[in-house]
Amino acid sequence: MFRFSSPALRRLSLSSFTLAVALLAPASSLFAQGLPPPVVGALRVAHIPQQNTGVVVVDAESGKRLLASSNVGQPFNPASVMKLVTTDAALEMLGPTYTWKTQAYIDGSLAGGVLNGDLILKGGGDPKLVLENFWLFLRQLRARGIKDIRGNLVLDRSYFAESSYDPSQFDGDPQKPYNAGPDALLLNYRTQAFRFEPDAAAGVVNVSMDPPMAGFTITPPRLSQEPCGDWQGKLMLNNDLNGASFGGTYAADCGPRVWYVHPYRMNNAQYVGASFVQMWAELGGSFSGRVVNGVVTPSARLMVEVQSPTLPEVIRDINKYSNNVMARQVLLTLGAEMTGQPGDTVNAARVVRGWLNDKGIDTNGLAIENGAGLSRVERVTPSLLASVLVQAYRSPLMPEFVSSLPLVGYDGTMRRRLKTQSVAGQAHIKTGTLNDVRSIAGYVQAASGKTYVVVFLINHAAAPNGQKAQDALLQWVYENG
Repeated sequence: MFRFSSPALRRLSLSSFTLAVALLAPASSLFAQGLPPPVVGALRVAHIPQQNTGVVVVDAESGKRLLASSNVGQPFNPASVMKLVTTDAALEMLGPTYTWKTQAYIDGSLAGGVLNGDLILKGGGDPKLVLENFWLFLRQLRARGIKDIRGNLVLDRSYFAESSYDPSQFDGDPQKPYNAGPDALLLNYRTQAFRFEPDAAAGVVNVSMDPPMAGFTITPPRLSQEPCGDWQGKLMLNNDLNGASFGGTYAADCGPRVWYVHPYRMNNAQYVGASFVQMWAELGGSFSGRVVNGVVTPSARLMVEVQSPTLPEVIRDINKYSNNVMARQVLLTLGAEMTGQPGDTVNAARVVRGWLNDKGIDTNGLAIENGAGLSRVERVTPSLLASVLVQAYRSPLMPEFVSSLPLVGYDGTMRRRLKTQSVAGQAHIKTGTLNDVRSIAGYVQAASGKTYVVVFLINHAAAPNGQKAQDALLQWVYENG
C-alpha cells in the first residue's frame, strides 16, 4: 500500500469505480453525442482518421460524458500530457508542502577557515536547483567559516539509483536540453547557456556562458555579415569536457542571442564540480582537492541545508512549460519517498500504478518509461487521463493542480493558441507534442458555468496537422457545454 497525504484524498477512491465504468460505457447510455462537426471537418482536412484519435469530454462534477470517440480504452502515446499523471500523483502522495533538500556536510577538522577534510554535497533530487539557489547555498557555507578546502569535494547522488542514461536514444540529438537526464544532484537543469554579443566595431563576437565553469575555455565564432538565418547551425559547435569551440560564424545581423545546450559529453559530477570550483573561487574560497562521487560518511557533520520551492511551484514549471527533466526528477522522487529505496523508474512506475489502482482507475494499457512523455513507449488511455483529471478536480488540492496547467491564450505552451476565441482565458490545458503525436488534456469552463474535463489524443503521421481539430473542440465545449 502507498501512503496518501490526508484522509480526504483517500476517500476520493470511493466513487472511482463508478466513474471508470461511466467513462468506458457506450456513449448512448449517457446521452453523449459523436464528435461535433467542426472537429470532424478539421480532422478530415488534416487527413487524420477518427480511429487514430481518442476523445473524451466529461462533466467534471458528475463524470457524465458530453461526447466521446470509440477509443476511450485504447492506449495512445500521450507525449507530454503524461506529465499530468506524474504531477497529480506527486501532489497527492507527497503533499502540497513537500520540498526537496540539498545538504552540505564536512568530514574533517575546521579551524581558521581551513577545512582539513572533505566537503560532501548530498543531493535530494531538487528539480529546481538553479544557479541563483546554488550560489546562495555556497554563500551559506562561506558564512559558516569555510574558506580553504584541502580535501575532496564528494558528491552524494545516492538518493536516486545509479543508471545508464543515453541522451541520444530518444531522437539522436543529445545536445538538446530536453534530452538531459535526471540526477539526485541536478544543477541548473544540466544545461549551458551560451550568450552571443556581436561587436561590429571590433569585428568580433563576444561569448559568455552560464554556469561559469573552472577550466572551461570558449573559442568564439567569427563575425560575419551574412543574414542571420540558421544561426545555430552556422556556429559549428564542438563541446566537450574542457571547452566549447565554435568553428563557424555568427552574423552581426543576429544581434544578441542565447543558445541553451545540453553538455552531454560531460558527466554530472564533472558538470557540478566545474561549476562549484568556479563559484567557490568567485566567493573568495579555494579548493585543492578532487571532485569524486561518494556518500555521506558516519563521521560527517551537517553544515548547511537548503530547501527547494514547494511542490506546487515545481509542478507549475513542469506543466506550463513542459519541462522534461523536472518531470523525471519528480517521478524518481516518488519512487524514493514511497518505497524508502533509491528512486528509479521501476519502483516509481510501480508507485504510480498502485496509486491509480487504489483510486479504482483501470491501468490496463498504461506504460510508464520516464513520466515526462518524452518517450516512444509510454502509453495511456483517454479513459485513464479523464479519470485522473475528474478526481483531481474533486480533490482538496484542485486549485494547486489546475493552476499548474497552461491558461489558454495566455501562458505556457497554450499562450499563442485560441487568443482571439471566446475560450481564451476559460480553459487550463496541457499539451503534448512528438513527431506523430498531438495531445491536449485539461479543463474547460464553459459559458454555461459548468467545468468539463477534455482529453484529445492523436497518434498518426499527420498528427502535426491536428491542432486545428483540437482547438475546435475546446471552443465547441466552451460554447455548448
